[in-house]
Amino acid sequence: MQTDQIKTPWYAFYEGVRAHLEYPQELSLYEYMERRTERFSDNISYDYFGRKATYAHLHREIETCANAFLQLGVKRGDRVSICMPNTPEAVISFYALNKIGAVANMIHPLSAAVEIRHYVTVSESEYIVAVDLCFPKIHEIMRETGLKRCILVSVADSMPIHMKLGYYLTNGANAKPKNPVPGHMSGCISWKKFRALGKKGGRESGGTERRSKGDDVAAILYSGGTTGYPKGIELTNLNFNALAMQGEEMCACLRPGDRLLAIMPVFHGFGLGICIHTALCAGCMDILLPRFDAGHFDRLLRRHKPNIIAGVPTLYEALLESERLAGYDLSFLKCVISGGDSLSAALKQKVDQFLRQHGTDAQVREGYGLTECVTGSCLTPLHGYREGSIGIPYPDTYYKIVKPQTDTEMPYGEEGEIVLNGPTVMKGYLNDGEETDKVLRKHGDGRIWLHTGDLGVMDSDGFVYFRQRLKRLIISSGYCLYPQYIENVIDSHKDVLVSCVVGIGHPYKVQVAKAYIVLKDNVEDVQKRKELLQDIRRHCEKNLAKYSWPYTYEVIDELPRTLVGKVAYNELTKEDRSDGTA
Repeated sequence: MQTDQIKTPWYAFYEGVRAHLEYPQELSLYEYMERRTERFSDNISYDYFGRKATYAHLHREIETCANAFLQLGVKRGDRVSICMPNTPEAVISFYALNKIGAVANMIHPLSAAVEIRHYVTVSESEYIVAVDLCFPKIHEIMRETGLKRCILVSVADSMPIHMKLGYYLTNGANAKPKNPVPGHMSGCISWKKFRALGKKGGRESGGTERRSKGDDVAAILYSGGTTGYPKGIELTNLNFNALAMQGEEMCACLRPGDRLLAIMPVFHGFGLGICIHTALCAGCMDILLPRFDAGHFDRLLRRHKPNIIAGVPTLYEALLESERLAGYDLSFLKCVISGGDSLSAALKQKVDQFLRQHGTDAQVREGYGLTECVTGSCLTPLHGYREGSIGIPYPDTYYKIVKPQTDTEMPYGEEGEIVLNGPTVMKGYLNDGEETDKVLRKHGDGRIWLHTGDLGVMDSDGFVYFRQRLKRLIISSGYCLYPQYIENVIDSHKDVLVSCVVGIGHPYKVQVAKAYIVLKDNVEDVQKRKELLQDIRRHCEKNLAKYSWPYTYEVIDELPRTLVGKVAYNELTKEDRSDGTA
């Protein structure tokens, strides 16, 4: 066994950063956040459309909400669904449930009714906190599930008065749900009435003292996992607290009072683990946005002047396309992190150049992770970027590269499956021991390793290089084609903003590569598009081995995205278009 491969030599590149941290084994994630922020009670914890709350106010609201849950009958160990975008109520509910030892079951509010029904049923949730625009879907599934109570929240509830009026005027009748119907929906109450329960109840239902410890499940998040169907991922208090400590250590620039643009959603590991829990534990101010519009990204930067941005590559594509930031000083930015999806080397280079031209020394720092370890577990060092690398593992997190689906380690520089071990690795998949055993495996070293299903390489200094997901591999006439490598070449073309390569069927090659391309400038002229595609084709033929040349190319206005902003590869493979191809 090549034991030196699992060492983490990143500290040689990072002066002043600890290689090992002491984790609070006995603390819930709320207790850890509470203790970390005691000295920041007057600092602003969040800004929601101009309404700001201090940490002292946040803790009072969490206490009130925790009491309200107790009054409703929520007990330690109960699963309570939160179907909310990024609002104060979502954050408060998450910590309040943890404070009383309940488990937060996080659901995307844009999920279809049948999906919400699945998430509620598999988690055995009897209570749900939901944005009011989800009311029709909650109404539809109420009879078919074990839901007893629905707490309805409007995204306008916590807005300042003038913003609230503007919200209802802009959204009209669609902004408010129909009145709850009698009978099976009699358990539906507003956030205002729910809060009143907490104010009235005090500690009469047994108090809100500590009810859970480090190894207890704190939240359930959903991911496709290795087989593509949604599985509940059980994450513990320790998972979240370790992430907060590691994230603060690896970021190496988070300071109390820093402003973080919380774009990633609370129902996603990146949003909940980094943008919320890590940021709050560090005493930062979260700029909460219930809905993100890439077209308004420049306005958010100008209005809020965030010090930290954490987002997916789509966000930085929008940055490059913004014309309203021409000549604007972005020197307030000190940390720019990309995760959740692969960032091509060419796109990183373009964004870094854009940042330099706008007065900041910040560079895009790519991270890597998956929901099965909350979110990121590997990050580009502050002053140690290596081209093509996703960085080095977090403290106490070990990576190694193995022959796919085995525990046989590959030598440095050779490709294999990325596996990892550390304190943020999930407890398991909810009610799915068979699938859990497939990805959490004990190796000969006695450690439990998370098999990611991703291909990568590690160099002798411990830097990791993500190649692609195993399931994205294209096999054409016996050759293995690597879409991300082809995308890097295409993205390096001066006229390309971003690209995506997928495998499509072929009568005798089985599969061939098709490149979908978003041009840097919107080109409407058909002839001009064809000329650009021919130039891109020549660029690929010059820089790629012949067997990996894309078989066909197509210009599209934008890449399809999942609900959390990742490229929807499956949508592209379903396409059968001919217009605009070359």
